[in-house]
This record gives sequence, structure tokens and C-alpha cells, in this order.
Amino acid sequence: MENFKDKVAVITGGASGFGREFAAIGARLGMKLVLADVQQDALDKAKSELEAQGAQVLAMRCDVRHAAEVQALADAAMAAFGAVHLVFNNAGVGSGGLIWENTQADWEWVLGVNLWGVIHGVRIFTPLMLECAKKEPGYQGHIVNTASMAGLLNAPTMGVYNVSKHAVVSLSESLYQDLKLVEAPIGASVLCPYFVPTGISQSHRNRPADVKDDSAPTASQRAAQAMSDKAVTSGKVSAADVAESTFNAIRDGKFYIYSHPGALGNVQKRMEDIVMQRNPGDPYEAAPHIREMLQAKLKAG
Repeated sequence: MENFKDKVAVITGGASGFGREFAAIGARLGMKLVLADVQQDALDKAKSELEAQGAQVLAMRCDVRHAAEVQALADAAMAAFGAVHLVFNNAGVGSGGLIWENTQADWEWVLGVNLWGVIHGVRIFTPLMLECAKKEPGYQGHIVNTASMAGLLNAPTMGVYNVSKHAVVSLSESLYQDLKLVEAPIGASVLCPYFVPTGISQSHRNRPADVKDDSAPTASQRAAQAMSDKAVTSGKVSAADVAESTFNAIRDGKFYIYSHPGALGNVQKRMEDIVMQRNPGDPYEAAPHIREMLQAKLKAG
């Protein structure tokens, strides 16, 4: 996808983090924006700021866990702008702790947003974009699914999140292959950021009532939260940097997008463990202090 001016971009999780930065670049490139988020005040603020920059913006509250709400988003985008060219299935949340200590509500919340949100986005918007391509000469489209380096690695105390993001990587690779198979004028990418300051470590602030868990956090969940807060807030690569890299990848037709390519050494080791039939290696081999910190917090209770 090379030309962005006057094209329509749909962005879930569009009021903060990566989504907000995608919107900022889209506005700068002259795109029409459809923003979706569960946090109404942040959504209103983003819409106001982007409109002040001259962008055309449709903003809708949307819980991507629910197919009907994603369908309503698609319908509203078509009613407002008549086409969709670029989709960012970006909404995401996090939850940590030892994998057997996560509640059913934890699983339903994280998989609901991180995986089902992407499933609904792909299932609803891909056919819509294929129809748009039939009506628009020279149509070019692209779908970006936000996964994580946690979709390629399996660090301890991040199990629910790891599972959700591994599934997004698989879904995205499958989407890429299927689009190629039918020779669609639509590209696909998967974004795999590492620790970037986006606010995801505080995603529980928007956790819906139907998947609330009022039980006290376990020692492992407290440890995972502390580690996530520290890692995310101390990240040197910004969400704006990642958004720029993402748009460059869309232009170049690149599938895998990384915020920290240096972390790929750990991915290579994991792949070698699989091929060589070795037991999984230590994901913190290069940073043993993190494992030691986790173990210390678990022992302290």
C-alpha cells in the first residue's frame, strides 16, 4: 500500500498507545480515520485533537470482544466514508501471574480482547475490503494485527498474554497466506513490539464488569505486575517510533514488524530448541536478574 491520502483507516484501541500514534500519522498523511476504543473520555480527547489538525474522524466506543460491536463499527465506517483501506486490529490488554493462578475471568478478558478482537476484525473487515476492491479501480488495502514479542517467546508469569499473542501471530500468518492465495490487493502484517511505554501494563483500568475479578492478587500476579510496570515504563523505544516503523512496513509490504530487532536472538534460540527437540531454554538467559527478581518476590509472598 503506497498511497494513503484520502484513504480510510480503522483503528481499534485508537485512543491511546500505538492506536493513538497510528491515528496521528494517518491524520498527517491525509487519511480519514475511524477510531474505536472502550475508554470514552480518551476517545473523545483523541477525536477532538485530530479534528483540530484537520482530520475527518469517526469515533465509536467499541468493545472488540463482541462481534456485534465490531460489525457496528464496520457499518458506521462504510456509512461515513464509503470504503475501508487500512485496518489496525490493535486493541490489547495484559494480565500476568503463574498460569494456573489465572482465573476464568482473566482468560475470558485477555483472550476476548487480544484474540477474539482480532478474529472479529479479520472476519468482518476482510470481506468488506474485498468488496471495496471490486468497486474501486486500483484499490490497495492492508491489515495490521498487533501481537507482541510474547507471541514468539514464552516468558514465565505471562502465560495468558503469551497464549493470546501466539494465536494472533498464527492468525496473521494464515491471513497473509490466504490473501496471497486468492491474489487479493490487500496486504497483511503482524506487529510484534517488545516493552514500549503504551499504558498496556495498566489495562486493568478498563476491565469490564462482566470479567471483573475482585479476588486479591497472588504473589506471582503482584510480581508480574511490578515487572511489567517497570519494563514498560522504562522502554526507550516510543509508541510513536513503532507507529512510524509500522507505516514504513505497510508501504514496503513487510509482514513482520519489530520494535526491538535485537530480541530476535531469543526467538532464534526458541526455534532451535523446537527443531533440535531440546527442552525450552531460559528466556531470561541474557537477563538473569529478571528471573532472580521474580523468584525473590515469589518467595517473599
